[in-house]
Amino acid sequence: MVLDEKRCGELKKLQQILGVDFDDLNILNQAFIHPSYAYEKGLSHQEHNQRLEFLGDAVLELVISEWIYDKYPNYTEGELTKLRALLVCEESLAYLSRELTLGDFLIMGKGEEITGGREKASILADTFEALIGAMYLDKGFGAITGFVREKFKPVMERAEKGKLFPDYKTALQEMLQRISPDRITYNVIKEEGPDHNKTFFVEVVWKNKILGSGCGKSKKEAEQNAAKAAIRFLKDRNMAI
Repeated sequence: MVLDEKRCGELKKLQQILGVDFDDLNILNQAFIHPSYAYEKGLSHQEHNQRLEFLGDAVLELVISEWIYDKYPNYTEGELTKLRALLVCEESLAYLSRELTLGDFLIMGKGEEITGGREKASILADTFEALIGAMYLDKGFGAITGFVREKFKPVMERAEKGKLFPDYKTALQEMLQRISPDRITYNVIKEEGPDHNKTFFVEVVWKNKILGSGCGKSKKEAEQNAAKAAIRFLKDRNMAI
């Protein structure tokens, strides 16, 4: 995608918001090209932000893992894993995207625009990860570490106060482990929509029983909603409380 004067101006504003100057504006721009736009324009998968999202997800987990490893020396592996899952979840990433107004800079297809794509939690979370991927390629790991720690400060503070976004999967696991160590599985039973705008339907199964089901614009969101439904199901029957 060729960057015109208008888009360069938008990216300049974005960099001011981020507090980061990119050497390569093209990689920054790519982080904000939603697959729906590429789909409508017939662009290849190398021109939208999903590959950067993949990279950013891995980089973000490493940065957060290192941070909480140093910050909480008395935490066990299980406690660190639980905290990381709370910090690097769809809700927190979408929250940070909204704080940085990332949705305003997205380039998306007309259909996604009409259906409110700029405000969808799954899209905003994916965009944040793509931004991290682009920043890693352009600025390196050191710059990522400082940026992530700064932006995640309010999220970390909420986590320390126990007021962070609910992690229903972890809550469900803890409830069921009081009864039995049997494994909990999340099965995708159906997918609807084109690749750039899928809806996933998931069932949570325990001891060969379906405890709940949920849907979402990402597998993570669908799993969380299925776990939430399962918790409600169990509480209604006074189980595992």
